[in-house]
Amino acid sequence: MALHTGILLVGTGRAAHHLGHAIVNSGRKLVGVAGRTAAATDALARSLGTAAFALDDALPEASLTLLAVSDDAIAAVASRLGARNGTVAHLSGATDLDRLLPHAHRGALWPVMSLSPGDPLDLRTVPLVVDANGAPAREALLALAQGLSGHVVELTTDQRRLVHLAAVLTANFPVALFAEARALLHRHAIGPDLLTPLWTSTAAKAATAGPEAALTGPARRGDRGTLERHQAMLANDPRLQHLYRSLSELIATRHTAQADAH
Repeated sequence: MALHTGILLVGTGRAAHHLGHAIVNSGRKLVGVAGRTAAATDALARSLGTAAFALDDALPEASLTLLAVSDDAIAAVASRLGARNGTVAHLSGATDLDRLLPHAHRGALWPVMSLSPGDPLDLRTVPLVVDANGAPAREALLALAQGLSGHVVELTTDQRRLVHLAAVLTANFPVALFAEARALLHRHAIGPDLLTPLWTSTAAKAATAGPEAALTGPARRGDRGTLERHQAMLANDPRLQHLYRSLSELIATRHTAQADAH
Protein backbone atom coordinates (compact mmCIF):
# COMPACT_ATOMS: atom_id res chain seq x y z
CA MET A 1 0.00 0.00 0.00
CA ALA A 2 2.51 2.61 -1.10
CA LEU A 3 1.46 6.11 -0.14
CA HIS A 4 2.52 7.51 -3.52
CA THR A 5 -0.53 5.92 -5.20
CA GLY A 6 -2.62 8.70 -3.70
CA ILE A 7 -6.21 9.10 -2.58
CA LEU A 8 -9.49 8.39 -4.36
CA LEU A 9 -12.48 10.43 -3.17
CA VAL A 10 -15.91 8.85 -3.60
CA GLY A 11 -18.83 11.29 -3.28
CA THR A 12 -19.72 14.79 -4.38
CA GLY A 13 -21.51 16.37 -1.42
CA ARG A 14 -20.45 18.73 1.36
CA ALA A 15 -17.99 16.34 3.00
CA ALA A 16 -16.33 15.55 -0.33
CA HIS A 17 -16.07 19.27 -1.12
CA HIS A 18 -14.40 20.21 2.17
CA LEU A 19 -12.18 17.16 2.51
CA GLY A 20 -11.17 17.18 -1.16
CA HIS A 21 -9.92 20.75 -0.96
CA ALA A 22 -8.13 20.03 2.32
CA ILE A 23 -6.36 17.06 0.73
CA VAL A 24 -5.26 19.08 -2.30
CA ASN A 25 -4.14 22.01 -0.12
CA SER A 26 -2.08 19.66 2.05
CA GLY A 27 -0.08 18.54 -0.98
CA ARG A 28 -1.36 14.96 -1.04
CA LYS A 29 -2.11 13.42 -4.43
CA LEU A 30 -5.81 13.10 -5.28
CA VAL A 31 -6.08 10.53 -8.08
CA GLY A 32 -9.74 11.16 -8.80
CA VAL A 33 -13.31 11.78 -7.70
CA ALA A 34 -15.96 9.11 -8.25
CA GLY A 35 -19.67 9.81 -7.99
CA ARG A 36 -23.13 8.72 -8.97
CA THR A 37 -24.09 11.90 -10.84
CA ALA A 38 -21.92 12.87 -13.79
CA ALA A 39 -22.49 16.63 -13.59
CA ALA A 40 -21.72 16.88 -9.86
CA THR A 41 -18.71 14.58 -10.19
CA ASP A 42 -17.28 16.57 -13.10
CA ALA A 43 -17.77 19.87 -11.28
CA LEU A 44 -16.04 18.73 -8.08
CA ALA A 45 -13.21 17.04 -9.99
CA ARG A 46 -12.57 20.23 -11.98
CA SER A 47 -12.44 22.33 -8.82
CA LEU A 48 -9.93 19.89 -7.33
CA GLY A 49 -7.82 19.57 -10.48
CA THR A 50 -8.28 15.83 -10.81
CA ALA A 51 -10.09 13.23 -12.91
CA ALA A 52 -13.78 12.35 -12.71
CA PHE A 53 -15.10 8.77 -12.68
CA ALA A 54 -18.46 7.02 -12.49
CA LEU A 55 -18.77 4.44 -9.72
CA ASP A 56 -18.81 1.60 -12.23
CA ASP A 57 -15.75 2.79 -14.13
CA ALA A 58 -12.36 1.12 -13.82
CA LEU A 59 -11.22 3.23 -10.88
CA PRO A 60 -7.56 4.16 -10.37
CA GLU A 61 -5.43 2.46 -7.75
CA ALA A 62 -5.18 4.35 -4.47
CA SER A 63 -3.53 3.79 -1.13
CA LEU A 64 -6.65 5.28 0.46
CA THR A 65 -10.23 5.38 -0.83
CA LEU A 66 -12.47 7.76 1.11
CA LEU A 67 -16.25 7.29 0.98
CA ALA A 68 -17.70 10.76 1.47
CA VAL A 69 -21.30 9.57 1.26
CA SER A 70 -24.29 9.49 3.60
CA ASP A 71 -24.28 6.93 6.42
CA ASP A 72 -27.11 4.98 4.81
CA ALA A 73 -25.22 4.75 1.50
CA ILE A 74 -21.88 3.51 2.90
CA ALA A 75 -22.54 -0.23 2.70
CA ALA A 76 -24.04 -0.10 -0.80
CA VAL A 77 -21.24 2.07 -2.21
CA ALA A 78 -18.52 -0.01 -0.52
CA SER A 79 -19.97 -3.18 -2.02
CA ARG A 80 -20.40 -1.58 -5.45
CA LEU A 81 -16.70 -0.68 -5.60
CA GLY A 82 -15.64 -4.31 -5.18
CA ALA A 83 -12.66 -5.33 -3.07
CA ARG A 84 -10.04 -2.60 -3.48
CA ASN A 85 -6.37 -2.65 -2.69
CA GLY A 86 -5.30 -0.23 0.01
CA THR A 87 -7.49 1.17 2.78
CA VAL A 88 -11.15 2.06 2.34
CA ALA A 89 -12.57 4.47 4.92
CA HIS A 90 -15.78 6.36 5.53
CA LEU A 91 -16.22 9.79 7.12
CA SER A 92 -18.97 8.87 9.56
CA GLY A 93 -18.95 9.30 13.31
CA ALA A 94 -21.77 6.82 13.85
CA THR A 95 -21.15 3.94 11.41
CA ASP A 96 -19.20 0.78 12.21
CA LEU A 97 -16.32 -0.42 10.07
CA ASP A 98 -18.00 -3.65 8.91
CA ARG A 99 -20.24 -1.53 6.69
CA LEU A 100 -17.12 -1.24 4.52
CA LEU A 101 -16.94 -4.96 3.69
CA PRO A 102 -15.68 -6.62 1.47
CA HIS A 103 -12.59 -4.41 1.79
CA ALA A 104 -9.85 -5.92 3.95
CA HIS A 105 -8.38 -2.72 5.37
CA ARG A 106 -11.17 -0.56 6.77
CA GLY A 107 -11.33 2.63 8.77
CA ALA A 108 -13.02 5.90 9.59
CA LEU A 109 -11.78 9.47 9.31
CA TRP A 110 -14.36 11.68 10.99
CA PRO A 111 -14.10 15.49 11.22
CA VAL A 112 -15.84 16.62 14.42
CA MET A 113 -17.36 19.62 12.70
CA SER A 114 -20.54 20.56 10.85
CA LEU A 115 -19.69 20.60 7.15
CA SER A 116 -22.00 23.24 5.71
CA PRO A 117 -22.14 24.67 2.19
CA GLY A 118 -19.66 27.42 1.41
CA ASP A 119 -15.96 28.00 1.05
CA PRO A 120 -13.67 25.04 1.80
CA LEU A 121 -13.15 24.63 5.52
CA ASP A 122 -9.68 24.97 7.01
CA LEU A 123 -9.30 21.64 8.81
CA ARG A 124 -6.05 22.50 10.58
CA THR A 125 -7.81 23.16 13.91
CA VAL A 126 -10.70 20.73 13.40
CA PRO A 127 -10.51 17.53 15.48
CA LEU A 128 -10.13 14.49 13.23
CA VAL A 129 -11.06 11.11 14.71
CA VAL A 130 -9.30 8.03 13.33
CA ASP A 131 -10.62 4.49 13.78
CA ALA A 132 -9.18 1.45 11.99
CA ASN A 133 -9.50 -2.34 11.90
CA GLY A 134 -5.75 -2.95 11.84
CA ALA A 135 -2.28 -1.52 11.40
CA PRO A 136 -2.38 -0.91 7.60
CA ALA A 137 -5.58 1.15 7.78
CA ARG A 138 -4.40 2.95 10.92
CA GLU A 139 -1.10 3.91 9.26
CA ALA A 140 -2.80 5.20 6.10
CA LEU A 141 -5.41 7.23 7.97
CA LEU A 142 -3.00 8.73 10.48
CA ALA A 143 -0.67 9.78 7.67
CA LEU A 144 -3.51 11.71 6.04
CA ALA A 145 -5.12 13.05 9.22
CA GLN A 146 -1.88 14.39 10.66
CA GLY A 147 -1.24 16.23 7.40
CA LEU A 148 -4.66 17.89 7.56
CA SER A 149 -5.09 18.76 11.24
CA GLY A 150 -3.08 19.45 14.35
CA HIS A 151 -5.75 17.74 16.46
CA VAL A 152 -5.95 14.03 15.61
CA VAL A 153 -7.54 11.57 18.05
CA GLU A 154 -7.67 7.77 17.81
CA LEU A 155 -10.89 6.25 19.15
CA THR A 156 -12.50 2.83 19.11
CA THR A 157 -15.78 2.42 17.28
CA ASP A 158 -17.78 2.55 20.53
CA GLN A 159 -15.93 5.70 21.63
CA ARG A 160 -16.45 7.30 18.23
CA ARG A 161 -20.18 6.61 18.42
CA LEU A 162 -20.35 8.14 21.88
CA VAL A 163 -18.58 11.28 20.67
CA HIS A 164 -21.00 11.41 17.72
CA LEU A 165 -23.95 11.34 20.12
CA ALA A 166 -22.35 14.11 22.15
CA ALA A 167 -21.78 16.10 18.96
CA VAL A 168 -25.48 15.86 18.05
CA LEU A 169 -26.39 17.18 21.50
CA THR A 170 -23.80 19.95 21.14
CA ALA A 171 -24.52 21.16 17.62
CA ASN A 172 -27.69 19.80 16.02
CA PHE A 173 -30.17 20.28 18.84
CA PRO A 174 -29.21 23.90 19.70
CA VAL A 175 -29.41 24.88 16.03
CA ALA A 176 -32.85 23.28 15.76
CA LEU A 177 -34.02 25.19 18.84
CA PHE A 178 -32.60 28.42 17.42
CA ALA A 179 -34.67 27.83 14.29
CA GLU A 180 -37.80 27.23 16.41
CA ALA A 181 -37.18 30.43 18.37
CA ARG A 182 -36.77 32.46 15.18
CA ALA A 183 -39.96 30.95 13.73
CA LEU A 184 -41.84 31.82 16.93
CA LEU A 185 -40.89 35.49 16.62
CA HIS A 186 -41.61 35.51 12.89
CA ARG A 187 -45.14 34.20 13.48
CA HIS A 188 -45.76 37.19 15.73
CA ALA A 189 -44.29 39.71 13.27
CA ILE A 190 -41.17 40.32 15.38
CA GLY A 191 -37.81 40.42 13.64
CA PRO A 192 -36.00 37.16 14.46
CA ASP A 193 -32.60 38.83 14.09
CA LEU A 194 -33.15 40.22 17.59
CA LEU A 195 -31.92 36.83 18.81
CA THR A 196 -28.69 36.69 16.80
CA PRO A 197 -26.40 38.65 19.18
CA LEU A 198 -27.66 36.52 22.09
CA TRP A 199 -27.00 33.32 20.12
CA THR A 200 -23.47 34.26 19.10
CA SER A 201 -22.42 35.67 22.49
CA THR A 202 -23.80 32.67 24.38
CA ALA A 203 -22.02 30.21 22.09
CA ALA A 204 -18.75 32.14 22.46
CA LYS A 205 -19.06 32.25 26.26
CA ALA A 206 -19.92 28.55 26.47
CA ALA A 207 -16.84 27.75 24.37
CA THR A 208 -14.45 29.91 26.41
CA ALA A 209 -15.82 29.93 29.97
CA GLY A 210 -17.71 26.62 29.81
CA PRO A 211 -21.43 25.83 29.63
CA GLU A 212 -21.96 26.12 33.38
CA ALA A 213 -20.85 29.75 33.35
CA ALA A 214 -22.80 30.54 30.16
CA LEU A 215 -26.14 29.05 31.21
CA THR A 216 -28.72 31.49 32.58
CA GLY A 217 -32.50 31.67 32.45
CA PRO A 218 -35.59 30.91 34.52
CA ALA A 219 -35.02 27.15 34.83
CA ARG A 220 -31.56 27.63 36.32
CA ARG A 221 -32.82 30.37 38.64
CA GLY A 222 -35.91 28.41 39.64
CA ASP A 223 -38.36 31.12 38.49
CA ARG A 224 -41.46 28.95 38.52
CA GLY A 225 -43.84 31.77 37.62
CA THR A 226 -41.91 32.60 34.48
CA LEU A 227 -41.65 28.92 33.52
CA GLU A 228 -45.41 28.49 33.87
CA ARG A 229 -46.15 31.62 31.84
CA HIS A 230 -43.83 30.50 29.07
CA GLN A 231 -45.49 27.10 28.87
CA ALA A 232 -48.93 28.73 28.76
CA MET A 233 -47.77 30.90 25.83
CA LEU A 234 -46.89 27.69 23.96
CA ALA A 235 -50.30 26.08 24.46
CA ASN A 236 -50.99 26.23 20.70
CA ASP A 237 -47.73 24.41 19.93
CA PRO A 238 -47.73 21.21 22.07
CA ARG A 239 -44.55 19.94 20.44
CA LEU A 240 -42.53 23.03 21.37
CA GLN A 241 -44.26 23.20 24.76
CA HIS A 242 -43.11 19.64 25.48
CA LEU A 243 -39.54 20.52 24.48
CA TYR A 244 -39.60 23.60 26.70
CA ARG A 245 -40.87 21.61 29.67
CA SER A 246 -38.42 18.74 29.22
CA LEU A 247 -35.37 20.96 28.81
CA SER A 248 -36.41 23.17 31.73
CA GLU A 249 -36.75 20.08 33.93
CA LEU A 250 -33.31 18.89 32.79
CA ILE A 251 -31.72 22.24 33.67
CA ALA A 252 -33.53 22.56 36.99
CA THR A 253 -32.72 19.00 38.08
CA ARG A 254 -29.04 19.29 37.14
CA HIS A 255 -28.55 22.60 38.92
CA THR A 256 -30.51 21.56 41.99
CA ALA A 257 -28.28 18.48 42.27
CA GLN A 258 -25.17 20.63 41.87
CA ALA A 259 -26.35 23.05 44.53
CA ASP A 260 -27.06 20.19 46.92
CA ALA A 261 -23.60 18.76 46.26
CA HIS A 262 -22.03 22.03 47.37
